[in-house]
Amino acid sequence: MSTKLSISSIGLVGFGAFGRLVAHHLDPYFALVVNDPAMSANDGRLPARAVAGSAADICRCDLIILAVPVSELANAIKCLRPHLRPGCTVVDVGSVKVKPARVMLEELPPFVDIVGTHPLFGPESGRNGIKGRKIAVCPVRGSAVAQRIAAFLRRALGLKVFVTSPEEHDWEAAVVQGVTHLIAKVLVQMEPLPTLLTTASFDHLMQATEMVRYDAPSVYMAIERDNPFASAVRERFLALAVEARADLEEHE
Repeated sequence: MSTKLSISSIGLVGFGAFGRLVAHHLDPYFALVVNDPAMSANDGRLPARAVAGSAADICRCDLIILAVPVSELANAIKCLRPHLRPGCTVVDVGSVKVKPARVMLEELPPFVDIVGTHPLFGPESGRNGIKGRKIAVCPVRGSAVAQRIAAFLRRALGLKVFVTSPEEHDWEAAVVQGVTHLIAKVLVQMEPLPTLLTTASFDHLMQATEMVRYDAPSVYMAIERDNPFASAVRERFLALAVEARADLEEHE
């Protein structure tokens, strides 16, 4: 995924908060074509070299990034499918990987390479730069192109890249994201919370909450519902919380 790898253009489907973050960081390296039904042709948020385009325009690019909710992945592919060309690579950026990998394998033609990615940062945590941030890369169809993408992400964007399988990713994400977002959701509902007499650990907890507070509801639902391992992890966490409460009540 560099100018040395015959990739000169990228089509970006989805221009929400995360799509804009993607466009901002890829604009210096590639010609970008952006497609989003909610975006006007002269959207002022487009990076300097990016242009708005149709599904057909997107499919004339060398690589396509699907920056849409997991629930909209199949619909996005349906719009692109008549225009896809052999040799193209399709990448998703969803918070879960098993379900998107399955959808892309089912919906995309066999002449298209497929790579799942999950940037482990978002518009809030990445607003001051993404160098040193983590990203998971999951080869789905075409391992060679996945390795080239990983190399670009390391060298050009300075990301810490972890090549893994969709299953391994979702198993870890069920704890890393599932529990974090659940705690953050509860804390937000408990507001107003203390702001003066706080400890360092509480401040870190609130910083973590702020990083996900404004995530789209579709992100939370994908993390908690579309991850095949999330339910078991969530139930274990809640069961342990009930045990902790029972232990306290026993000693009162």
